[in-house]
Amino acid sequence: MIPTDTIDTLELCFRSLGALGASLTEAEWKTTTDLPGWTVQDNLSHLVGIERMLQGLAATTHRSEPRDYVRNPIGENNEHEVDSRRGLPGADVLREWNELVELRLATLRAGDDAYFGREMMTPTGPGTLADFLHIRVLDCWLHEQDMRRAVGKPGHQSGAAAELTVDRLIRTVPIVVGKRAGTPDGGAVAIDITGGVQRHLVCEVAGGRAALVTAPAAAPLATISLDTDTFVVLAAGRRTAHQVHAEVAGDTELAGRVLGQFNMMI
Repeated sequence: MIPTDTIDTLELCFRSLGALGASLTEAEWKTTTDLPGWTVQDNLSHLVGIERMLQGLAATTHRSEPRDYVRNPIGENNEHEVDSRRGLPGADVLREWNELVELRLATLRAGDDAYFGREMMTPTGPGTLADFLHIRVLDCWLHEQDMRRAVGKPGHQSGAAAELTVDRLIRTVPIVVGKRAGTPDGGAVAIDITGGVQRHLVCEVAGGRAALVTAPAAAPLATISLDTDTFVVLAAGRRTAHQVHAEVAGDTELAGRVLGQFNMMI
């Protein structure tokens, strides 16, 4: 099946990144972000490299020097693409991005069921191209937010791409609340996300398994309230619980364990 909604949402990300890039000065392009070793420009260079790969274009032959924040072969390949563009002005990377976006969208709009159904490895395991594109929305939106956060230009924190990203990250909440934070059997934790994307979550542990529920058997042991950006930077591993602000009530020790284990993209 052709993932029309996903393509539409991906285009929103593509266009929003282009608009953000058009507003940046060269100094802003070179501003460091929450990602170790990466500037605003590096984030977009990374996205360029992945989109080139998905388009079937040749990868760079450039090889980056070893970096202490690169820990696996995927990270090495990402760093080669990023480093190959570090000496360029930000405007050049933006120009490459904008040209690539038009090519990618033309390809995606022309794709048939077989094209989107072809099997491939995705960041979460074996899947199809359609699966990869769904994750691609998350990746593009997260990196856009990394760029915006670094230069103090908030935006695009609501709408289809923001909701898709938050909802994908929410899938891991049971692992955080149950296995990592050690919420006792029969206990529950409530998490309220406010701001651009609003979600009320209740995660309950029953029979040794944690799951999101509509209503817990008993009042939650702890309640956590945090805005969309705070949820995202914690869930995506951009910052730690000590670097952000969240409101907690009830069992504050349990709430602290949940917040401390919130990185869902380890």
